[in-house]
Amino acid sequence: MRIYTKTGDNGETGLFGGPRVPKDSPRIEAFGTVDELNALVGAARAESLPSEIDELLARIQCELFDVGAQLATPDPAAHGTALIGPARIAALEAAIDRFEATLEPLRQFILPGGTRGAAALHVARAVCRRAERRIVALSYEPGIKVSGDLLVYLNRLGDLLFVLARAANSAAGQADVPWTRQT
Repeated sequence: MRIYTKTGDNGETGLFGGPRVPKDSPRIEAFGTVDELNALVGAARAESLPSEIDELLARIQCELFDVGAQLATPDPAAHGTALIGPARIAALEAAIDRFEATLEPLRQFILPGGTRGAAALHVARAVCRRAERRIVALSYEPGIKVSGDLLVYLNRLGDLLFVLARAANSAAGQADVPWTRQT
């Protein structure tokens, strides 16, 4: 199979089970941002992270492909791509609770950063929030239906990436850096 098909040379791409659309359409922006998020999660995994965090991120990368497939399909139920639901959201919540229980409670805002792995997770978190915004924008498009579970999933994933960044710093003995108001 060739990597290039030449079918997108005129600025359009095909949806799974659907029509061709412009590459800057809200649907493409949404799943393209999820793809960018997945790449950033991969970049974070290339850093030194505790194995428990790395294994969780590996699962999340697979789930992000499922999110992208669901967004790339105009009728996910008909094509078997409606894969993100309450069970996956509950798994994210359980992971948040598990890692957060090991951390000092936050008493103020913290700056994104710390170790290279934690900093990469903070960047992934910021892109996750952008992906969430892109999906909200897509949901307002006439005639387009977006599963509410996708929004909840990405909202929880953003929270989890924040907690994992803190956990990565903690595991490395790196304290959170508090935000201080600059006057």
